[in-house]
Order: sequence, then structure tokens, then C-alpha cells
Amino acid sequence: MAVLWTESLSVGVGKIDDQHKTWFQKADQLFEAGKSGKGKEFIVQMFDFLDDYTKLHFRDEEIYMKSINYPEYDLQKQLHTNFIAELAKLKKDYQASGGNIIVILNANQMIVDWLVKHISMQDKKIGEFVRNNNK
Repeated sequence: MAVLWTESLSVGVGKIDDQHKTWFQKADQLFEAGKSGKGKEFIVQMFDFLDDYTKLHFRDEEIYMKSINYPEYDLQKQLHTNFIAELAKLKKDYQASGGNIIVILNANQMIVDWLVKHISMQDKKIGEFVRNNNK
């Protein structure tokens, strides 16, 4: 299952959209690595990158939300914290499984589902807030 960015996921805030695109690319690389039987070390490196990038993105997004006095900041922060914990659990499960491909497939599904749902239902509200308050 490819992890593809589409314009329908655009928030309308350049930096956030650019980071989301990179996130999708890296999630897809993780999935492809698992699917093509890449080494466990490579997959762990991809998990590490996703973990680091996710934290960077969430930090940047949270700074931006604070700068515009976004009213749902606390909810977003909690959702971000929960996702970081889920990602850490997936990495741990993968390592504990000895590199089981099923864990990667499940990880990919969870990541894609969360990204699409979160961007569509939460992050898009940031763009709407910005547009509605800059009229």
C-alpha cells in the first residue's frame, strides 16, 4: 500500500504542507523497505528518522499554532503526544519480533490511517482558522 500525498490533504499553510509531504515520502519508504525485504538495520533507521521527523514536525506545528493563538492547541498537542507513543511502540514491536514483515505492514497501515485522519480532521482546521482570521 503506497503512502501518497494528495492535494486534498493540503492544510494551506506552506511549512506544514511541506513537512506533511516529506512525512508521507518517508512513511512510504518505510513500507517499501519492509515489502522488499530490506535489512532490519535499514528499517530501524527508517523508524528512527520517522520518530525524529515526527517530533520536529509536531514541534514546528505547535509553535505555529501558539503563534496564531489557535484555540484547539491543547487537543492537537495531546493527539501528537499519543501518536509519538504509538510510533515508539511500533518500533519496539518490530525489534521484539525479530524483524517481522507483518509488523511493518501493520505499522504502515496505522501511520497512513493516522496521518490521513489527523490531517483531514485536525490540521485542516488550522488552515481554516488562519483563512477565517485574515479576512
